[in-house]
Amino acid sequence: MGKPSPKYTAEFKQQAVRLYRERGGTYAETARELGVDPGSLSDWVKRADAAQAPPEDNPFKVAEENRRLRREVERLRRENEVLLKASAFFASRQL
Repeated sequence: MGKPSPKYTAEFKQQAVRLYRERGGTYAETARELGVDPGSLSDWVKRADAAQAPPEDNPFKVAEENRRLRREVERLRRENEVLLKASAFFASRQL
């Protein structure tokens, strides 16, 4: 297998998109300056365009928050399932 892909922060992605737009060069030129893959930069620009968010909003930060919340919801569902099973177990033991 190859090496794992690096994780970039939402702020880094937003700055990379801004830099690409300001300089107006190619994805490859800007990506080389930043030390990232041109395909990644291209994806970030497309996602930022699709979000159509004002510049002060960061669509990448929203995506990170959504992932965090999904993980939390899944954790809470598992905990709830354990509590329901424990409740059913203790209810059956008291009868």
